[in-house]
Amino acid sequence: MNKWQTKDELVELLCSLVDYPSITGTDAEIAIIQYIEHLLSERSYFKENPEHLSLDPLDDGRQLLSALVKADKTTQETVVLVSHIDVVDVEDYGPFINLAFRPKELTTELLKNLGHLPNDAQKDLQSGEWLFGRGTMDMKAGLTLQLSMLERAMNGQFPGNLLLLVVPDEEVNSSGMLASLPVLNRWKENEDLTYLACLNSEPVFRKHPGDENYYMYMGSIGKVLPGFYCYGKETHVGEPFNGLNANVMISYLNQELELQEDFIEQAGEETTPPPVSLMNRDLKEEYSVQTPISAISMYNILFMKQSIQEITNKLVQASNRAKIRIEEHHRKKVKAFMERARISFDSTIDVKVMLYEDLYKEAAKRHGEQEVQRRQNLLITNREEGDRDFSTLLVQDLAYLCKDLAPMIVLFYSPPFYPSVSSKNHPQVQDVLGFVQKSLKDTAEIDIELVEFFPGLSDLSFIGPMTSEQKTGLLKQNMPIDKKGYTFDHDALHAVTMPIINIGPLGKDAHQWTERLELTYSFEILPNVLHQALVRLFQPNE
Repeated sequence: MNKWQTKDELVELLCSLVDYPSITGTDAEIAIIQYIEHLLSERSYFKENPEHLSLDPLDDGRQLLSALVKADKTTQETVVLVSHIDVVDVEDYGPFINLAFRPKELTTELLKNLGHLPNDAQKDLQSGEWLFGRGTMDMKAGLTLQLSMLERAMNGQFPGNLLLLVVPDEEVNSSGMLASLPVLNRWKENEDLTYLACLNSEPVFRKHPGDENYYMYMGSIGKVLPGFYCYGKETHVGEPFNGLNANVMISYLNQELELQEDFIEQAGEETTPPPVSLMNRDLKEEYSVQTPISAISMYNILFMKQSIQEITNKLVQASNRAKIRIEEHHRKKVKAFMERARISFDSTIDVKVMLYEDLYKEAAKRHGEQEVQRRQNLLITNREEGDRDFSTLLVQDLAYLCKDLAPMIVLFYSPPFYPSVSSKNHPQVQDVLGFVQKSLKDTAEIDIELVEFFPGLSDLSFIGPMTSEQKTGLLKQNMPIDKKGYTFDHDALHAVTMPIINIGPLGKDAHQWTERLELTYSFEILPNVLHQALVRLFQPNE
């Protein structure tokens, strides 16, 4: 019996999934995976083939789910479906926070409070065709659609096999997808499968505010997360010119990086968003009248075809521009103070810019490799921090060993890293998306645009073909946490590679409190689109 095919059935399934507050890193990530396993285990196909349903643990106790549904006629040909179950936090919901995971109730309550919403959200809400709530768009609607396709596969509606992957932790480190790669290899070997392609159903992302277009994607954008450790010189607030405030350093660095157009990359008609700061703070742990000695900033850098070397060069250039501005700021303020106070003194500063690997070499040269490793091993043993904060701590410890080099700006990289991947030149991907594009135009009068790179970051980065040979040696050398609680393995990143496609539902405002899903296209039109795409993947010439 079908349960997940009509619009109403899909809305109910979606709401049951959203009901789990599966914020990345919480126990609800485990709970929702177990709920999905329960839903599937109740279906007759998996009662008859329990070995086709699997839960696999991650190192941290979370789980990923994989479910294989074989076609009625024996075949090796298999399409992989991938979805993630984690969502971002809900603190942005304010007075509606307790309804963030109750889509129907939240939508009803927002109708009573229209004046609180932006105009675009008000318009959508009043149409009655949008459902609000955390995870409705990103990406439990996509998971809902893939479960619907799996149900069709159970009914023998595809000429090939479907393998569904449901993973945690896409929003932070993609640990779930990375852990799924050996699972994919296991299925391939044990069941003698041939993977034709991977279909993701991340939602349509708008290119700009007010964009009402529909998109399908042939790849996924890449990302690095550079960190900048600013180490100043401490002083008493009564003697400010005896030191350099790390907050001043980080402020000029931010001006050189935030929305900096030098990092915008263009490939054809596609353009990457500019950098934005994801972390920015000084590292004082308590109040005192000593100026902050250190500060940290981390930036989201998206790329399509740039190399790590090119990105690193731009980051160093931005740091050197900040260095010049910091020094000039200090000179001007010293001069102004001396003129006002009618005194004269020397207060020159020289800000050094270096990579993490250079700082490490300097610390090892001064104190010996054994001592540096001893200190880092002690930090690892006592670690309580997440990956970003622990990366910062490792840099800070080296800076303490080379304190006389201050003031300095140290560039390093922190997890996560997402390779840029694309199947734009794959003939079968072009055929499938072209077929779907024409079908949507003919049957629903919808013009859908083919885009090479999904801009919102996705797990496809770890399974699709890289856009170019992305040499990651420089990245590893400047990633303090590598092999210290986080292992960056270039070979493992693409242990399994196949063509990739992203066809997903229509939504708006991912990671905002107005996150919402459009229901007519997403749950009435799109299921048949996905069905056609899957059939076309299995039978490209029919």
